Amino acid sequence: MAGNPKKPVVEKLIPPHGGYRKLKSFQMAQLVYDVTVRFCNLYVNPRSRTHDQMVQAARSGTQNIAEGSQASATSKKTELKLTNVARASLEELRLDYEDFLRQRGLLQWPPDHPALLCFKAKRCTTLEQVRNWVKEERTRQPRNPSVPVRDRLCPSTSAELVANAALSLLNLACYLLDRQLAAQEKVFLEEGGFTERLYHARTQRRINRT
Repeated sequence: MAGNPKKPVVEKLIPPHGGYRKLKSFQMAQLVYDVTVRFCNLYVNPRSRTHDQMVQAARSGTQNIAEGSQASATSKKTELKLTNVARASLEELRLDYEDFLRQRGLLQWPPDHPALLCFKAKRCTTLEQVRNWVKEERTRQPRNPSVPVRDRLCPSTSAELVANAALSLLNLACYLLDRQLAAQEKVFLEEGGFTERLYHARTQRRINRT
C-alpha cells in the first residue's frame, strides 16, 4: 500500500537571530571600546572633540554589530547596513589612534615589533588583561641604548603602548568584520531577505492545505 506523500516542511518565517555576544567581531569591538574609554580618559583632553569622537566611534562599533544581529531576523539588508556602519566606525577610530601617535611624535609599531608580538601572544580578551600587559612592558629594561628606539622592548610612554595595542585590536576587529560582511552578502544574495521568506512561507502553507 502506497504511503501518504510527505508534505513540505514550512520554512520558518523568523529565523534564528541575535546571538551577537558570541561573535568574535563583537567581542573584539567591545574590548576596543573598553580600552578606548580608558585611553581617552587618561591621554586625551576630556573637553576636546577628539575625546568624544573616539569614544563614540568605539561605541558605534559594538552597538551596530549588536543591532545588525538583531535586525537579521526580518531584514538582511539592514543587517548588512549596520555591520558596515560598525566597520566604518572602527576604521575612523583606527585613524584617530594613528593621528594621536603621529601628532605627538610617538611610534606606530611595525607588525614585528617585539612588544607588539608579545601583546598578540597574550590574546587579551579583557581590559584588565591589556592593563597587565602594559604594566609588564613598562617594567622591562630597555635594550642596549645603541639599538634604535623602535626596536626596544620598552617604549617611551604608556600612551604609546596602549595606542599600539588598540590598533592591533582594531586590525583584528576590522578583519573579522570584513569576513562577516562577505558572509552576510553571500547569504543575502543566495537566500534573500524577509520578503522572500514570506513568499516561500505562504506558498508552502497553500501547498500543505491542498
